[in-house]
Amino acid sequence: MDLIDNRGARLDVIAEEAEFQELNKDMYSSQKSGKAMNEHDDVLNNAGIESDINSTRNQLQEKVAEMENFAGHLEEIFLTVEENFGRREQHLEQHYTDVLQTISQRYDERAARLEDEKKMKLEVLYAQLLACGHALDASKELIEEAKEVYRNQDSRLFLKAVVPTIKRIEAFAKEEMDLTLATSLEFETPLADLSDVKSMMDSINIVPAPSAPVINPQMANSASQTSLRVCWSLFSDDTVEFYELYYRPVLQDAPLDSTATPHVSKLKVKETHCTVKELLPGAQYELWVTATNTTGISPASEKALYMTVPLPPVIKQRECCSCPEAALIRWESGNPDPVDSYTVELTELNGPDGTEKGVTESVVAVPTCQSLIQLQAGRRYLISVRAVNIGGPSDRSEVISISTSGTFFYLLEDTAHPCLSISDDGFTIFYGDEELPISAMALDDNNFTRCVAILGDLIPVRTKHYWEVEVDDRTEFRIGVAYEDTERNSYLGGNTTSWCMRHILTTSRHRYEFLHNGQSPDLRITVNPVRIGLALDYDRGILSYYNVDLEQHLHTFQCHFQRYVQPCFGLDSPGALTIHTGKEAPKYTIQY
Repeated sequence: MDLIDNRGARLDVIAEEAEFQELNKDMYSSQKSGKAMNEHDDVLNNAGIESDINSTRNQLQEKVAEMENFAGHLEEIFLTVEENFGRREQHLEQHYTDVLQTISQRYDERAARLEDEKKMKLEVLYAQLLACGHALDASKELIEEAKEVYRNQDSRLFLKAVVPTIKRIEAFAKEEMDLTLATSLEFETPLADLSDVKSMMDSINIVPAPSAPVINPQMANSASQTSLRVCWSLFSDDTVEFYELYYRPVLQDAPLDSTATPHVSKLKVKETHCTVKELLPGAQYELWVTATNTTGISPASEKALYMTVPLPPVIKQRECCSCPEAALIRWESGNPDPVDSYTVELTELNGPDGTEKGVTESVVAVPTCQSLIQLQAGRRYLISVRAVNIGGPSDRSEVISISTSGTFFYLLEDTAHPCLSISDDGFTIFYGDEELPISAMALDDNNFTRCVAILGDLIPVRTKHYWEVEVDDRTEFRIGVAYEDTERNSYLGGNTTSWCMRHILTTSRHRYEFLHNGQSPDLRITVNPVRIGLALDYDRGILSYYNVDLEQHLHTFQCHFQRYVQPCFGLDSPGALTIHTGKEAPKYTIQY
């Protein structure tokens, strides 16, 4: 009945929520058909009403969720009571069956022994009765014989017969007759010993110690960041008063020779399930359980491994890039071991004031710490990441904002020449006057060693990309694109894996070259560009340069890029240049 009442209450709450939704519609209709108001006031009033209704709806949804959880808990308690009653009833029936079988067996044994003793007594008495009969017959024969001798008139015959007769009578008289009973009239078989039956009856409330419980494997979505939902089962004929659940963390990075063991914690519970709280996030725990009744404690169950929900991932904003069609999101996890996958959640921002559109999309089952997400051009999104394991999804990471109005990227600092410095915002590179000695340069295979250059982290999507570079006409520079594996010990534009615009200062003029494999067309630029736009189009196989201030086309490389390229920037003399990303490609770039 409680479950039915809870479900009825849930239906009432749902109906109440529907009434609020209908009220929302009525309010909207009333506002629409009422007197016209100032447009600014309408927006404020509608926003306030929608906010109140949303708040009320959220409260109702929370109430429904609480009642659903409570109803689920009552169902588990109901099942536990049914299981305990079944085990108790079965044990009682078995106990009384054993008592009746024992009494019946004792009765059959005692009846058989009494029957054997009765038969033996009757046989002994019958034998004694036969012996008495034989003695009487012999006595009668002697008496008759003595009478015949006495009646004989012939003295000679009398004397001849009387002597043997007297001797036989004397001999018979000397024989001793046993006139006592050969057996007792009482039966020697004792009464049945029913002390064990009495013990069995007295032990009706004494049950055997339970068997070892069976701890269940962890169920999906059964944990939080600091708690675990644990379940186990028991054999049906066992009676249990309470359970004790033991748990301890599993040390992932413990040294092999370490003798330290984690502290074991214990909980005492009545049901066959328990929620363990105050645990570490993103950790593995070893759990086992014992059952106890009035007789004793069961053996421990086999140990099971459970996992708490991981910590939220941390998005590496300096390593995320985007373009009008997609975004590449990178993050790191504080607990990589218990993470099975990741879920990327994105919400489109609808209005110019940054209001959410209200629809959140999810990219699930991401196996690594990065995801390339297809997006719509000219939009703005809020993106977050959750880590997922068998326990469930983590809380959301901090939200970052991604715009698809243009191409956005950061510089790859691990490719920078040691003489280059990068600003805190990651978009300006500097080449100082002081040259570092070779011994002071920390070089590896990924650093540029000859050309003072660096690569940008362009999103690997074969679409149109656009970015701008702000330069100083007193600085010699190289800007363009290159394959990721371009030679680090050669100059940009001097090989077949890079394309760049080069600025050279001479005593007479500024010279500009558009280099690929060391070759450049003979071009002369009359106005020194201060802000240079680069438009990369994979489909058309072109890389175009523009003087942004004059909206002037400078040069276009015609090349069908076989692989993804990355922006590249170099300084041939001390100075600085600044990269501007996230800008929409100007319309004048379309014709080239």
